[in-house]
Amino acid sequence: MANRQPVTELDARFSSEDATPKAWQEGRRQLEGAEVYWLSTVRPDGSPHVTPLLAAWLDGALYFCTGPDERKAKNLARNPRCAVTTGCNELGEGLDVVVEGDAVRTTDDEKLRRVAGAYLSKYGEDWRFAVPGGAFYHDAGSLDGEDPGAAWVYEVAPKTVFGFGKGGPFSQTRWRF
Repeated sequence: MANRQPVTELDARFSSEDATPKAWQEGRRQLEGAEVYWLSTVRPDGSPHVTPLLAAWLDGALYFCTGPDERKAKNLARNPRCAVTTGCNELGEGLDVVVEGDAVRTTDDEKLRRVAGAYLSKYGEDWRFAVPGGAFYHDAGSLDGEDPGAAWVYEVAPKTVFGFGKGGPFSQTRWRF
């Protein structure tokens, strides 16, 4: 997946006349460098649930974590389809990115160690995780208690990614995987 290149399309209906599609490398840089993302899932009653979170881009996918009893984990257990967004809060600049895909729980300790390393590298010591038994643990010392505070890790491999270029010119790019 890391080297897989998407098909790139500009949607002229939502773009300035002189717009060109954004290169996937620009969309990927936005996904790699963002600090805050927004996850959209579907509640059991069909209503939306949106929450901010931290994430790391690794090997062509986004990874995030959450407690097993949190609303987003419960939603994803019923329906793995989701969208993860990030971007700039200004109208006249930046690139907003929307990743659509399925959130799949990752339990392989080797992969989790790599994801934990990406979190540590990106967010610093406050986000150092221990990785025993298929989950993240914020504090290795918490493993001794009854409730060890596991955080489940999810991988979202993009099916479709949208890039919304703002400023001059405005553009809407779609990357299909």
